[in-house]
Amino acid sequence: MILAIDIGNSNVTLGLYADGNWKHFHRLPTKTGQQSAMFYQMGCTSWLMEQGIEAAAIEQVAVSTVVPALRRTFEQLSLHLFGREALMVSPEMYQNLRLKLDRAEELGTDLFANAVAAHYLHQQDCIIVDFGTALTFTVVDKSGQLLGVSIAPGLKTAIRSLFQKTAQLPEVPLEMPASAIGKDTVHAIQSGILVGYVGLVRHMLSSIRAEVGPQYMAVATGGLSAILHPLQADFDAIDPHLTLDGLRIIAEETVKTIIP
Repeated sequence: MILAIDIGNSNVTLGLYADGNWKHFHRLPTKTGQQSAMFYQMGCTSWLMEQGIEAAAIEQVAVSTVVPALRRTFEQLSLHLFGREALMVSPEMYQNLRLKLDRAEELGTDLFANAVAAHYLHQQDCIIVDFGTALTFTVVDKSGQLLGVSIAPGLKTAIRSLFQKTAQLPEVPLEMPASAIGKDTVHAIQSGILVGYVGLVRHMLSSIRAEVGPQYMAVATGGLSAILHPLQADFDAIDPHLTLDGLRIIAEETVKTIIP
């Protein structure tokens, strides 16, 4: 059984994979500080107990993090709970994916995992759109060459920034409005952000394809990928667990490398 852990800026997502399928998922808020180690240890332990999973059943732990402060926390958690070293994912670990970037070491491991999963699962030219704290577009061709990444503020980030920087605007729920013309303050913000992001995503997909070719399929992932309903027809695949699949694939490939 593989435990995949994706540590993002807003949430830590965990998935248990066994017998060719994802069995259980869990999400915890991202926390740093002195109490974070105890928080995650208790959270993981409680979740596994609820699912009836014993620590000995975990054969591999694969971790992606964009929060450097939590790297050591999860390295220690893996050793303490499962008695094994966590596989801390980095681009150097998957040699079949050639990185075409000026600063490859700056590529987030979550985006790297997304590219690995899309390449492995689809074997086609892909644009992966990840709706997370940041809205990212990762471009990988069918040969496994990662061409580059585009990054914009995510939906929650945009709404939270608007709320924090203005005195009279409320923080609003992420719900797609029925109209592009706001009838009250909440509706106006939802329209400006959510309808606006539909246009942003479509324009980015169009611009990327104009550069690399119209054959590139679009794959959506991330916890917020289901919110922008008008975009569903713009994607060839919607996979909310793509990052975890990438971690799982990297873990499996690493074992094959070590044990031919």
